[in-house]
Amino acid sequence: MRTYKLTIAYDGSRFRGWQRQPDTDMTIQGILERDISEYVGYKVEVNGSGRTDGGVHASGQTASIILSGKVDEPVFLTEINEKIPEDIRIVNMELAKNGFHARHSARGKRYEYTIDTAEKADVFLRKYSFHYPEMINVKKMEKAIEYLRGSHDFAGFTDRPDEKSTTRRIYDIIVRQDGHRLRIEYTGSGFMYHMVRILTGTLLEIGSGRRSPESINEIIESGQRADAGFLVPASGLCLKEVFYK
Repeated sequence: MRTYKLTIAYDGSRFRGWQRQPDTDMTIQGILERDISEYVGYKVEVNGSGRTDGGVHASGQTASIILSGKVDEPVFLTEINEKIPEDIRIVNMELAKNGFHARHSARGKRYEYTIDTAEKADVFLRKYSFHYPEMINVKKMEKAIEYLRGSHDFAGFTDRPDEKSTTRRIYDIIVRQDGHRLRIEYTGSGFMYHMVRILTGTLLEIGSGRRSPESINEIIESGQRADAGFLVPASGLCLKEVFYK
């Protein structure tokens, strides 16, 4: 038995997220499991580093699979990519140590959220960004980010209050502005359900003057979802990288 680590890119626009679901064939995990299993002739489970919601994209999702033996990696990669839809691609495949698991072995993730602040939405960005036609004060956003770095209880920044633990560590958040395109990059130990999208909505409210940078402390202290900002759409979010030891 051999364990392989896959790096996967996908345009999530037409899919219902990563995780297989019993009522649809339109999930990334479900499609990969079906096509890889058909190719090798036995059932293969594709374990991702985590779930992404419907509409969320990835350029660096990782997954682990266990095959019955060693394969010719370039040939396997080429032939599987010919089978799967063109908006999903396995961009890398490497042999991993037995016991490696894409989710359990992960030590951190990096996400990027893209916002289009132009008055009229860019038609070429519409599937990969959130149109938010507002004047944004990046300095205020950067001030708010100072309160988010480090380990905190982020209960107020998730839509799933039944998490076993709501403590996470954010290593850094970087805001980059290029004309009407605003990108926010998040690097942390892990992120809860909707956490990046709620953080982004909160930072946009701060950048547009609807709340103060200091309100971040109030949200962390209260732990109440109602105190945080709005949930931005899935379309602007992309999983860029998963970190391992």
